[in-house]
Amino acid sequence: MVAPAAPSETPARQARAVLRAADRAALATSQEGWPFASLVLAALDHDGTPLLLISDLSEHAKNIKREPRVSLLFDGTQGLDDPLTGPRVTVLGEARASAERHLRQRFLARHPAAELYAGFADFQLYRVAVARAHLVAGFGRIHWIAAAELLPAVDPAWAAREAEIVAALDGDDARRHALLSAHGLDDAWRLTGLDPEGADLRNGGSVARLEFATVARAPDDGLAAIGQARLTKL
Repeated sequence: MVAPAAPSETPARQARAVLRAADRAALATSQEGWPFASLVLAALDHDGTPLLLISDLSEHAKNIKREPRVSLLFDGTQGLDDPLTGPRVTVLGEARASAERHLRQRFLARHPAAELYAGFADFQLYRVAVARAHLVAGFGRIHWIAAAELLPAVDPAWAAREAEIVAALDGDDARRHALLSAHGLDDAWRLTGLDPEGADLRNGGSVARLEFATVARAPDDGLAAIGQARLTKL
């Protein structure tokens, strides 16, 4: 579950925390005027833009080709006795196919099992251009968030250097062991991504996140902040 937000956190950052912690979402597309809901794997660009890898043969991909406007529900309520007290975010936007290499790398790092089918001719990566988002952080804590608030500008260095930094840290067994041990995690966990607000981890079918106390401006700042980050496990 996503940890409760600190009082000083803005609705936009609370919403991004829910998006960044999740590795899946409910996708709603339009099928002949009917809402059509699907479960999809999700990743994010460094600024928080949702990324999807879907097959042209799927119903939701066919729907997107006719009508690119979609919504995505990200659920941060796992593990709560009363899920309605927890956070969830609905993102509204337009899904467009993208050939950007770093976006594909981010998705496959987040979902390594997708390597088995990502190269098939019918699979495409989609980037959801966000129009706005709706955060329900609990009873009575409801906010509409504009895209400009939800998705902050990010230094291009994150896209240029992330893969190198992640590979170097994951390849240093002693350093990775020390980092994981500091957060009570065993060596089966692997770092899969680094962004201005935290780092993503995976162990088989489980994901976790190390959330920074403050936003890191550059990749090296993020690397330095990992040891003091707050752990969130789903």
